[in-house]
Parts: sequence; C-alpha cells; structure tokens
Amino acid sequence: MSTIDHVRWLSKPSLKNPTFVAAFTGWNDAADAASNAVRNLIQGWGATPLAEIDPEPFTDYGTIRPRVKLTDGGKRSIVWPTVGMWHINGAGGDIVLALGPEPSLKWRLFSRQILSVAEHFDASLLLTLGSLLADVPHSRPVQIIGTATDTDLIERFTLQRSRYEGPTGIVGILHDSCDESSIPSASLWAAVPAYASQVPSPKASLALMRRACEIIGTPAPLATVMNLIERYEEQVNSLVNEDDDLVAYVERLENMTDNGVSIDDEINDDQLQFDFAGDSDEPADASNLMDEVEQFLRDQHGN
Repeated sequence: MSTIDHVRWLSKPSLKNPTFVAAFTGWNDAADAASNAVRNLIQGWGATPLAEIDPEPFTDYGTIRPRVKLTDGGKRSIVWPTVGMWHINGAGGDIVLALGPEPSLKWRLFSRQILSVAEHFDASLLLTLGSLLADVPHSRPVQIIGTATDTDLIERFTLQRSRYEGPTGIVGILHDSCDESSIPSASLWAAVPAYASQVPSPKASLALMRRACEIIGTPAPLATVMNLIERYEEQVNSLVNEDDDLVAYVERLENMTDNGVSIDDEINDDQLQFDFAGDSDEPADASNLMDEVEQFLRDQHGN
C-alpha cells in the first residue's frame, strides 16, 4: 500500500479505460437511493477494494462522526467516515466504484483526489448517481433524470443538457472539475417522494442501477434490491394510509404521473434537490401540492 497525495492505494490492478461511478451520502442522496445503488453494485459484483481517500483534510467530524466498533474479542476500534473505491472487470468493460460521505471541507482538493484516480486509469467516463426529493408518487415507476454538458454524451445516452444555476453539492463540483480536465462526465438523478423522505428507497436504487448499467453496457446485479421493493411499498402505503389528506395528495400525484407530467416539466434536476431537500434558507419554488405535504409533515412532527 502506498500513499499519493490523499489517496491510499489498496491494490494496483490493470484497468483499461474504466467507467468511474460515484455516489455520496448526504445532500445528494435523498432516501439513501444513490448510495445504496452503488453499495449494491459493489456487493452484487463482488468488487475488489482499490483505494480510499484520507478523510482527515475533508471531514468535519462534528457533523459526520466516526463510529466505535467492537470486535468479536470486545476490542474497540474506530471506523472513520472514509470515501472508498472498488474495481471490477465487468462484461461492458472495467469499472471503478466510489462511495462515501460528501466531504465537508476543501471540495476542490477532494475533487482532485477523485480525478487523480480517474486519470491514473484513463477513465472513459465519470458517472455520478444522486437522488432528490420531488412531488412524485411512490406507487409509480421511478423517474430518472440524466444530464451532461457534452453533446456527444447527450446524444449517445439520451441525456439532457443541464441548465441549473444555484447552490450545488460535491456532485456539481466533480462535474466542473471533469470539464476542466476534459474527462467526459454525466449525472443520473432519481426522484423520490418527499412525503417518504425518511424511508430508504430500494425502488429508486434499482432504477439508478438499471440506468447506470445501460450506460456502462453491462448487466446490473438486481436480485437483492428487487427483493426489498415490496416491503418498501408496504411501508410507505402504511405511512400514507394514516392520513386522509396524504391519501388524497398521493392520488393527485398518481393522476398527474399517469397523465404524463414528469418532474422535468416543472424544474431542473439540481433545482429540485435544492428546493425540496430542505437544505436552504431561500424560499422553495414548490407547487401547492408540495406545500400541502410539507404542512402534513410539520403536523406529524409537532412543528
């Protein structure tokens, strides 16, 4: 193992123009959909550890705390919030997978660490996965928004050109760094229902995995995630059925979806994340339907 800048190598495979797929917990990860998508790819493919980024320069430990873990012998060890990377030789080509918490500090320096690994293997594409809160129903297929700035990528994979202006997360910073470094990049976002924001969504994870693997050109390991979807829908149905107003709200969302209204008819992908995730002091550009569900959630929590 060796250290180059803030990257600690765990293996040194020979990879040829891999696709680099990354997801981060936190602001870009509504209902844990994006992080669980990459986690399931790592586990489903049996990916091999490649490297990890030293968390010390990039982490506010008061916000993202280390965890204490006990071994079988009762010995205590500290698990640090580290961004890890794995590699796999897939049917559609080599793949690097990155997963970990969104950094709190020094985003430009952090992005250089990610890009240094991508450049080391001459990555053909950096693909980020994210999930956002939106006024969509849990009972319908998950809407996926794919964006890029490169015209060839947009045409090749049927993506949209990002038009977003405003606050962003590490995903936006990474894509800007890719543009400066001439590394092709694209972003996939899954829309998850705002009224079920605290329920991890395997349904959205599955949709992200499918779309990502379509772009990579390899089959996705879907079995484990598909087994969780029925339980997820039962859990959200139970939440919805506890309140008549929420039942009516979800029915209206279902009608809108069935009539062909999609989230990108209303607002851009990053703007949805900004408006509906509750991470901003600025007023949200939300519909009356979203106002209703937010009021419901406030009532539920006594706020």
